[in-house]
Amino acid sequence: MTRRNTRRAVNRASLSLLVFGVALGLALGTSPARADEATADSAKVNAEAAKAAGQTKATEAKATAAKAKSTKTKAKAKQAKAAKGGAVTEGTKAAPGTMPVKPDVEPQHVQVQHILIAFAGSGTRASRPMEEAKKLAYEVLEKARNGEDFDLLVKQHTDDSPPGIYGMSGIGVAAGAGEYARDKMVPAFGNVGFAISPGNIGIADYDPQTSPYGWHIIKRLK
Repeated sequence: MTRRNTRRAVNRASLSLLVFGVALGLALGTSPARADEATADSAKVNAEAAKAAGQTKATEAKATAAKAKSTKTKAKAKQAKAAKGGAVTEGTKAAPGTMPVKPDVEPQHVQVQHILIAFAGSGTRASRPMEEAKKLAYEVLEKARNGEDFDLLVKQHTDDSPPGIYGMSGIGVAAGAGEYARDKMVPAFGNVGFAISPGNIGIADYDPQTSPYGWHIIKRLK
């Protein structure tokens, strides 16, 4: 065999081995059809995952909306109860109508009855210490809101003259017969009296500028 013939034989053998290797690789590898199938499966899984995530978010949104609605409903219930004069604080024993409810429109005239709880040095006849006065004021307030007779509480506790009934006209409103102009009274006295509804009972805390005589437990009569 000549050298040229030998080279041709070697080339043919190499070509045969190359073709065999390519065929074997295709047989062992993934066909285009299978690759497309795998891609489709992957896309399907991703779509299902996205759908599940969307459903979860929708469920969470519904739960949040339901919670907000429940909170709003409870708030409205408390407001409705307050509007009827009932207590809105948990555990209270307040009688209906005694808790402060702000009028829809500030009145031009009010009539109130008050109990003054003063302390030594406040310019009254009281001799009790300030801390004792504060404690007593809130004890009397609780009794009044629990429905005890307000006239009797006035007689028992006030450091003013019973019955402690005053009529007031609003700022800029002419005072009627037996009334005082609001700005001529102790500021806190009018601030409470005009901010509550008939039957409600409020309190003006001691303040050197607005309530210098002590604590005023105030019931609006009309």
